[in-house]
Amino acid sequence: MENIDWGKLPFGYFKTDYNVRCYNKNGKWGEIEISSSEYINLHIAATCLHYGQECFEGMKVFRGKDGKIRVFRWEENAKRMQRSCEGIMMAQPPLELFREMMIKVIKLNEKYIPPPGLGAALYLRPLTIGSGPQVGVKPAEEYMFMIFAGPVGPYFKEGFNPVNVQIVRDYDRTAPHGTGHIKVGGNYAASLKPADRAKKEGFSTVLFVDSKENKYLDEAGPANFFGIKGNIYVTPDSKTILPSITNMSLRELAKDMGMKVEMRAVPVEELEEFDEAGACGTAAVISPIKRIVDRETGKEYTYCCNGEAGPISTRLFKTLKGIQEGEIEDKFGWNMIIE
Repeated sequence: MENIDWGKLPFGYFKTDYNVRCYNKNGKWGEIEISSSEYINLHIAATCLHYGQECFEGMKVFRGKDGKIRVFRWEENAKRMQRSCEGIMMAQPPLELFREMMIKVIKLNEKYIPPPGLGAALYLRPLTIGSGPQVGVKPAEEYMFMIFAGPVGPYFKEGFNPVNVQIVRDYDRTAPHGTGHIKVGGNYAASLKPADRAKKEGFSTVLFVDSKENKYLDEAGPANFFGIKGNIYVTPDSKTILPSITNMSLRELAKDMGMKVEMRAVPVEELEEFDEAGACGTAAVISPIKRIVDRETGKEYTYCCNGEAGPISTRLFKTLKGIQEGEIEDKFGWNMIIE
Protein backbone atom coordinates (compact mmCIF):
# COMPACT_ATOMS: atom_id res chain seq x y z
CA MET A 1 0.00 0.00 0.00
CA GLU A 2 1.20 3.49 -0.81
CA ASN A 3 2.31 5.73 2.03
CA ILE A 4 -0.65 7.81 3.14
CA ASP A 5 -0.27 11.12 4.95
CA TRP A 6 -3.22 10.43 7.25
CA GLY A 7 -3.13 13.89 8.83
CA LYS A 8 -3.56 15.68 5.50
CA LEU A 9 -6.37 13.67 3.96
CA PRO A 10 -9.09 15.73 2.27
CA PHE A 11 -12.74 14.78 2.42
CA GLY A 12 -12.85 13.17 -0.98
CA TYR A 13 -12.85 9.91 -2.92
CA PHE A 14 -9.93 7.60 -2.18
CA LYS A 15 -9.51 4.33 -4.07
CA THR A 16 -9.36 1.29 -1.81
CA ASP A 17 -9.18 -2.42 -2.59
CA TYR A 18 -12.77 -3.64 -2.50
CA ASN A 19 -16.44 -2.73 -2.45
CA VAL A 20 -19.48 -4.95 -1.89
CA ARG A 21 -22.68 -5.26 -3.90
CA CYS A 22 -26.02 -7.01 -3.81
CA TYR A 23 -28.87 -7.07 -6.35
CA ASN A 24 -32.62 -7.23 -5.80
CA LYS A 25 -34.36 -9.11 -8.61
CA ASN A 26 -37.87 -10.55 -8.70
CA GLY A 27 -38.48 -9.04 -5.29
CA LYS A 28 -35.59 -10.88 -3.60
CA TRP A 29 -32.08 -9.91 -2.55
CA GLY A 30 -29.34 -12.11 -3.96
CA GLU A 31 -25.88 -13.09 -2.75
CA ILE A 32 -23.33 -10.52 -1.64
CA GLU A 33 -20.67 -9.90 -4.27
CA ILE A 34 -17.15 -8.59 -3.65
CA SER A 35 -15.66 -6.39 -6.35
CA SER A 36 -12.35 -4.63 -6.89
CA SER A 37 -13.79 -2.53 -9.71
CA GLU A 38 -14.65 1.13 -9.20
CA TYR A 39 -17.30 0.91 -11.92
CA ILE A 40 -20.77 -0.56 -12.28
CA ASN A 41 -22.62 -1.71 -15.38
CA LEU A 42 -25.97 0.01 -15.80
CA HIS A 43 -28.78 -0.39 -18.28
CA ILE A 44 -29.19 2.68 -20.47
CA ALA A 45 -32.77 3.05 -19.17
CA ALA A 46 -32.00 2.45 -15.47
CA THR A 47 -34.40 4.48 -13.32
CA CYS A 48 -31.56 5.98 -11.26
CA LEU A 49 -30.41 7.77 -14.41
CA HIS A 50 -33.83 9.01 -15.50
CA TYR A 51 -36.15 9.30 -12.52
CA GLY A 52 -33.88 9.83 -9.55
CA GLN A 53 -34.34 6.46 -7.88
CA GLU A 54 -31.20 6.78 -5.79
CA CYS A 55 -30.40 7.22 -2.11
CA PHE A 56 -27.25 7.03 -0.03
CA GLU A 57 -25.79 7.14 3.46
CA GLY A 58 -22.57 8.36 5.04
CA MET A 59 -20.89 6.58 7.96
CA LYS A 60 -17.54 6.63 9.73
CA VAL A 61 -15.32 3.89 11.11
CA PHE A 62 -12.65 4.70 13.70
CA ARG A 63 -9.56 2.98 15.03
CA GLY A 64 -9.15 3.77 18.72
CA LYS A 65 -5.95 4.10 20.73
CA ASP A 66 -6.83 0.69 22.13
CA GLY A 67 -6.55 -0.72 18.60
CA LYS A 68 -10.24 -1.59 18.40
CA ILE A 69 -12.27 -0.74 15.30
CA ARG A 70 -15.55 1.03 15.97
CA VAL A 71 -18.46 1.92 13.70
CA PHE A 72 -20.87 4.55 14.99
CA ARG A 73 -24.64 3.98 15.20
CA TRP A 74 -24.88 1.89 12.05
CA GLU A 75 -28.47 0.82 12.79
CA GLU A 76 -29.65 4.42 12.48
CA ASN A 77 -28.03 4.72 9.05
CA ALA A 78 -29.58 1.44 7.95
CA LYS A 79 -33.04 2.50 9.12
CA ARG A 80 -32.68 5.91 7.48
CA MET A 81 -31.75 4.23 4.20
CA GLN A 82 -34.87 2.10 4.47
CA ARG A 83 -36.96 5.26 4.93
CA SER A 84 -35.27 6.84 1.92
CA CYS A 85 -35.95 3.76 -0.20
CA GLU A 86 -39.58 3.70 0.90
CA GLY A 87 -39.91 7.39 0.05
CA ILE A 88 -38.98 6.88 -3.61
CA MET A 89 -40.38 3.35 -3.97
CA MET A 90 -37.18 1.32 -4.01
CA ALA A 91 -36.51 -2.11 -2.51
CA GLN A 92 -35.30 -1.67 1.08
CA PRO A 93 -32.06 -3.42 2.12
CA PRO A 94 -32.83 -5.44 5.27
CA LEU A 95 -30.88 -4.46 8.40
CA GLU A 96 -29.08 -7.82 8.48
CA LEU A 97 -27.97 -7.44 4.87
CA PHE A 98 -26.78 -3.90 5.60
CA ARG A 99 -24.87 -5.15 8.65
CA GLU A 100 -23.24 -8.06 6.83
CA MET A 101 -22.13 -5.94 3.89
CA MET A 102 -20.88 -3.18 6.19
CA ILE A 103 -18.72 -5.57 8.22
CA LYS A 104 -17.40 -7.22 5.06
CA VAL A 105 -16.34 -3.95 3.41
CA ILE A 106 -14.67 -2.76 6.64
CA LYS A 107 -12.65 -5.97 7.03
CA LEU A 108 -11.70 -6.06 3.35
CA ASN A 109 -10.34 -2.51 3.58
CA GLU A 110 -9.07 -2.59 7.17
CA LYS A 111 -5.60 -1.33 6.22
CA TYR A 112 -7.20 1.95 5.12
CA ILE A 113 -8.59 2.77 8.57
CA PRO A 114 -6.53 5.78 9.73
CA PRO A 115 -4.62 5.68 13.01
CA PRO A 116 -6.18 7.54 15.95
CA GLY A 117 -5.61 11.15 16.89
CA LEU A 118 -5.34 12.66 13.41
CA GLY A 119 -8.95 13.68 12.78
CA ALA A 120 -9.34 11.09 10.03
CA ALA A 121 -11.66 8.10 9.63
CA LEU A 122 -12.68 5.41 7.18
CA TYR A 123 -15.78 6.72 5.45
CA LEU A 124 -18.45 4.29 4.26
CA ARG A 125 -20.84 5.18 1.46
CA PRO A 126 -23.85 2.83 1.26
CA LEU A 127 -25.81 3.41 -1.95
CA THR A 128 -29.07 2.01 -3.32
CA ILE A 129 -30.10 2.65 -6.93
CA GLY A 130 -32.84 1.68 -9.35
CA SER A 131 -30.86 -0.46 -11.81
CA GLY A 132 -33.76 -1.90 -13.76
CA PRO A 133 -34.95 -0.25 -17.01
CA GLN A 134 -38.10 1.85 -17.35
CA VAL A 135 -39.09 4.42 -19.96
CA GLY A 136 -42.44 5.25 -18.44
CA VAL A 137 -42.31 7.13 -15.13
CA LYS A 138 -42.57 4.28 -12.64
CA PRO A 139 -40.34 2.38 -10.20
CA ALA A 140 -37.74 -0.07 -11.41
CA GLU A 141 -38.18 -3.81 -10.98
CA GLU A 142 -34.50 -4.34 -10.12
CA TYR A 143 -32.27 -2.60 -7.56
CA MET A 144 -28.64 -2.56 -6.55
CA PHE A 145 -27.28 -1.96 -3.04
CA MET A 146 -23.57 -1.38 -2.60
CA ILE A 147 -21.08 -0.04 -0.07
CA PHE A 148 -17.68 1.41 -0.84
CA ALA A 149 -15.12 2.82 1.58
CA GLY A 150 -12.24 5.25 1.71
CA PRO A 151 -10.20 7.20 4.28
CA VAL A 152 -11.17 10.86 4.70
CA GLY A 153 -10.12 13.96 6.60
CA PRO A 154 -12.31 16.86 7.80
CA TYR A 155 -15.23 17.89 5.57
CA PHE A 156 -14.39 21.59 5.83
CA LYS A 157 -10.76 22.55 5.38
CA GLU A 158 -11.06 24.62 8.57
CA GLY A 159 -11.62 21.44 10.62
CA PHE A 160 -13.03 22.26 14.06
CA ASN A 161 -12.55 25.97 13.55
CA PRO A 162 -15.30 28.57 13.02
CA VAL A 163 -16.60 29.02 9.48
CA ASN A 164 -18.56 31.67 7.61
CA VAL A 165 -22.07 30.78 6.41
CA GLN A 166 -24.40 32.51 3.95
CA ILE A 167 -28.20 32.54 4.19
CA VAL A 168 -29.75 32.04 0.76
CA ARG A 169 -33.36 32.84 -0.11
CA ASP A 170 -33.35 32.70 -3.92
CA TYR A 171 -32.83 28.92 -4.03
CA ASP A 172 -34.85 26.17 -2.38
CA ARG A 173 -33.30 22.86 -1.41
CA THR A 174 -36.61 20.98 -1.28
CA ALA A 175 -40.37 21.53 -1.51
CA PRO A 176 -42.60 21.59 1.63
CA HIS A 177 -44.02 18.13 0.89
CA GLY A 178 -41.07 16.86 -1.13
CA THR A 179 -38.03 14.73 -0.31
CA GLY A 180 -36.15 16.90 2.19
CA HIS A 181 -36.65 14.38 4.99
CA ILE A 182 -34.91 11.54 3.14
CA LYS A 183 -31.35 11.23 1.85
CA VAL A 184 -31.77 11.24 -1.91
CA GLY A 185 -29.43 12.71 -4.49
CA GLY A 186 -31.93 15.23 -5.84
CA ASN A 187 -31.81 17.24 -2.61
CA TYR A 188 -28.07 17.66 -3.02
CA ALA A 189 -28.31 18.47 -6.73
CA ALA A 190 -30.64 21.35 -5.82
CA SER A 191 -28.05 22.73 -3.39
CA LEU A 192 -25.06 22.72 -5.74
CA LYS A 193 -25.55 26.13 -7.40
CA PRO A 194 -26.12 28.18 -4.24
CA ALA A 195 -23.29 26.35 -2.46
CA ASP A 196 -20.88 26.99 -5.33
CA ARG A 197 -21.86 30.67 -5.43
CA ALA A 198 -21.41 30.98 -1.67
CA LYS A 199 -17.90 29.53 -1.84
CA LYS A 200 -16.98 31.99 -4.57
CA GLU A 201 -18.25 34.76 -2.30
CA GLY A 202 -16.10 33.63 0.62
CA PHE A 203 -18.37 31.29 2.60
CA SER A 204 -17.87 27.65 3.58
CA THR A 205 -21.49 26.66 3.14
CA VAL A 206 -25.06 27.94 2.92
CA LEU A 207 -27.99 28.08 5.32
CA PHE A 208 -31.33 27.55 3.62
CA VAL A 209 -34.63 28.94 4.82
CA ASP A 210 -37.95 27.14 4.49
CA SER A 211 -39.36 27.19 0.96
CA LYS A 212 -42.95 27.88 2.02
CA GLU A 213 -42.71 31.06 4.09
CA ASN A 214 -39.04 31.97 3.63
CA LYS A 215 -38.62 32.87 7.29
CA TYR A 216 -37.58 29.74 9.21
CA LEU A 217 -34.16 28.09 9.27
CA ASP A 218 -33.84 24.87 7.29
CA GLU A 219 -30.75 22.83 6.39
CA ALA A 220 -27.21 24.17 6.72
CA GLY A 221 -26.00 23.00 3.32
CA PRO A 222 -25.28 19.27 3.72
CA ALA A 223 -25.78 19.41 7.50
CA ASN A 224 -28.24 20.29 10.27
CA PHE A 225 -28.14 23.65 12.05
CA PHE A 226 -28.10 24.10 15.79
CA GLY A 227 -27.83 27.07 18.13
CA ILE A 228 -26.95 27.43 21.81
CA LYS A 229 -28.98 29.87 23.87
CA GLY A 230 -27.86 29.89 27.49
CA ASN A 231 -28.37 26.30 28.64
CA ILE A 232 -30.65 25.39 25.71
CA TYR A 233 -29.70 23.39 22.60
CA VAL A 234 -31.99 24.59 19.78
CA THR A 235 -32.33 22.91 16.39
CA PRO A 236 -34.91 23.40 13.61
CA ASP A 237 -37.71 20.88 13.26
CA SER A 238 -39.29 20.55 9.84
CA LYS A 239 -40.44 17.87 7.40
CA THR A 240 -38.05 19.37 4.84
CA ILE A 241 -34.97 18.69 7.01
CA LEU A 242 -33.04 15.41 6.92
CA PRO A 243 -32.97 13.85 10.40
CA SER A 244 -29.24 13.86 11.19
CA ILE A 245 -27.83 10.99 13.24
CA THR A 246 -25.12 13.34 14.49
CA ASN A 247 -27.74 15.88 15.55
CA MET A 248 -29.73 13.11 17.25
CA SER A 249 -26.58 12.14 19.18
CA LEU A 250 -25.72 15.72 20.11
CA ARG A 251 -29.23 16.23 21.50
CA GLU A 252 -28.79 13.18 23.72
CA LEU A 253 -25.38 14.43 24.87
CA ALA A 254 -26.80 17.89 25.58
CA LYS A 255 -29.52 16.36 27.76
CA ASP A 256 -26.89 14.27 29.52
CA MET A 257 -24.97 17.49 30.21
CA GLY A 258 -28.04 18.94 31.90
CA MET A 259 -29.13 21.12 29.00
CA LYS A 260 -32.65 21.64 27.74
CA VAL A 261 -33.22 20.58 24.13
CA GLU A 262 -35.72 22.28 21.81
CA MET A 263 -36.64 20.97 18.36
CA ARG A 264 -38.96 23.53 16.78
CA ALA A 265 -39.41 26.12 14.08
CA VAL A 266 -36.56 28.64 14.34
CA PRO A 267 -37.17 32.06 12.73
CA VAL A 268 -34.16 33.69 11.08
CA GLU A 269 -34.36 36.63 13.50
CA GLU A 270 -33.66 34.30 16.42
CA LEU A 271 -30.07 34.02 15.22
CA GLU A 272 -29.47 37.24 17.16
CA GLU A 273 -30.29 35.44 20.41
CA PHE A 274 -27.82 32.54 20.14
CA ASP A 275 -24.55 32.47 22.06
CA GLU A 276 -23.14 29.82 19.72
CA ALA A 277 -24.15 28.33 16.38
CA GLY A 278 -22.99 25.37 14.37
CA ALA A 279 -23.64 22.90 11.57
CA CYS A 280 -23.55 19.20 12.40
CA GLY A 281 -23.43 15.98 10.39
CA THR A 282 -21.47 12.77 9.87
CA ALA A 283 -18.84 14.35 7.63
CA ALA A 284 -17.96 17.34 9.83
CA VAL A 285 -19.38 16.23 13.21
CA ILE A 286 -19.61 19.90 14.25
CA SER A 287 -18.53 22.93 12.25
CA PRO A 288 -18.78 25.92 14.60
CA ILE A 289 -20.06 29.06 12.91
CA LYS A 290 -18.39 32.44 13.42
CA ARG A 291 -20.46 34.56 11.03
CA ILE A 292 -23.78 34.20 9.24
CA VAL A 293 -24.60 36.70 6.51
CA ASP A 294 -28.05 37.05 4.97
CA ARG A 295 -27.26 37.47 1.28
CA GLU A 296 -30.53 39.24 0.57
CA THR A 297 -30.65 41.74 3.43
CA GLY A 298 -26.95 42.03 4.29
CA LYS A 299 -27.75 41.38 7.95
CA GLU A 300 -24.87 39.74 9.85
CA TYR A 301 -24.89 37.51 12.90
CA THR A 302 -21.55 36.94 14.62
CA TYR A 303 -20.32 34.33 17.09
CA CYS A 304 -16.93 33.05 18.25
CA CYS A 305 -15.70 36.60 18.84
CA ASN A 306 -12.35 35.31 20.12
CA GLY A 307 -11.88 33.26 16.96
CA GLU A 308 -12.51 29.95 18.72
CA ALA A 309 -15.52 27.66 18.97
CA GLY A 310 -17.84 28.29 21.92
CA PRO A 311 -17.47 26.24 25.13
CA ILE A 312 -20.63 24.17 24.73
CA SER A 313 -19.99 23.33 21.06
CA THR A 314 -16.43 22.38 22.01
CA ARG A 315 -17.59 20.13 24.83
CA LEU A 316 -20.20 18.45 22.63
CA PHE A 317 -17.66 17.92 19.85
CA LYS A 318 -14.99 16.46 22.12
CA THR A 319 -17.49 14.21 23.88
CA LEU A 320 -18.94 12.80 20.66
CA LYS A 321 -15.51 12.32 19.10
CA GLY A 322 -14.28 10.72 22.32
CA ILE A 323 -17.13 8.19 22.24
CA GLN A 324 -16.58 7.44 18.55
CA GLU A 325 -12.87 6.85 19.06
CA GLY A 326 -13.19 4.88 22.29
CA GLU A 327 -11.62 7.44 24.59
CA ILE A 328 -14.84 8.19 26.47
CA GLU A 329 -17.17 5.56 27.89
CA ASP A 330 -19.88 4.61 25.40
CA LYS A 331 -22.68 4.53 27.97
CA PHE A 332 -25.29 4.98 25.24
CA GLY A 333 -24.22 1.81 23.41
CA TRP A 334 -23.69 3.66 20.14
CA ASN A 335 -20.56 1.89 18.92
CA MET A 336 -20.27 -1.50 17.32
CA ILE A 337 -16.81 -3.03 17.69
CA ILE A 338 -15.63 -4.95 14.63
CA GLU A 339 -13.77 -8.05 15.75
